[in-house]
Amino acid sequence: MRLHITLADDLVAQVDRRVGPRRRSAFIASTVEQALDDARRWDEIVASLGALSDGHDWDGDSGEWVREQRRHDPRRTG
Repeated sequence: MRLHITLADDLVAQVDRRVGPRRRSAFIASTVEQALDDARRWDEIVASLGALSDGHDWDGDSGEWVREQRRHDPRRTG
């Protein structure tokens, strides 16, 4: 789809220095895709806030919790 957008002259100059005038559209499309993906990920992070319950086995002494997990791991030798 063709789209008409307006960008500041200095921004276009920066894009041209980075990718050249013939690659503007591809660069802008890629940049918009990346920005939308980042925004989607942040939306998912914000939506998941508070999803985990409070209080975990490892909250008190995480080092001891790890050692205990290792002691009971049948794959460990020694």
